[in-house]
Amino acid sequence: MFNKLVSVAKNLMNLPVKKSSFAIYKEETGNGLLSTIYNKGNYGEFLSYKELATLPGYHRALFNIYLPKGEKTTEIDLVYIHETGIYVIESKNYSGWIFGDEKNRSWTQTMPNGKKYQFYNPIWQNHGHVRALQGLLPSISKDHYQSLIVFSERCTLKKVNYDSPHTYVVNRYDLKKVLSKQMENSLNVLERDQIDKVYNFLSQYSKVDNTIKSQHVQNLKEK
Repeated sequence: MFNKLVSVAKNLMNLPVKKSSFAIYKEETGNGLLSTIYNKGNYGEFLSYKELATLPGYHRALFNIYLPKGEKTTEIDLVYIHETGIYVIESKNYSGWIFGDEKNRSWTQTMPNGKKYQFYNPIWQNHGHVRALQGLLPSISKDHYQSLIVFSERCTLKKVNYDSPHTYVVNRYDLKKVLSKQMENSLNVLERDQIDKVYNFLSQYSKVDNTIKSQHVQNLKEK
């Protein structure tokens, strides 16, 4: 166990950037090494950001932000604010085979033993996140948002159908390649001061207290 921890720690820290992606993740979330490694959700979000951190262009990132949605909240895993737009990322740390269609409310996870589990359509889920952001940032064109559903390396996207614009469903190992291509074909639409302004505004919805988190979880259970 100790050797595994040391190995993962070296992987987190030894990154070719001025400020390591883990240092940024810790600064933004308050999650230390252990609470990142041993929490699948945290670790998945960090790994997604690690893929994005070395992409060219100025950016800021926010994790686990809780935006108001009527009397409730909606949680976004990662908002990556870049010169080419705002990338809204939903992380799915599933294993097995994934089947889904954009038109269907539920998608299916099929395990090697044949068991199947249903989960809410992540494209619909993340489109809700994008709409919540758009409502708070009316000065940013709707065309400047990209919705990304990022599945872990442990699963296979067996049959996933969708045709919405500005939407991507990928495994994490393809995330950097997909976004590199998208950014190469995109104009810069946000200046540095705009990126910082959006980041500073959205920061008020990050690092929320446990009361908000608990209420959010309760609302999900009731839903």
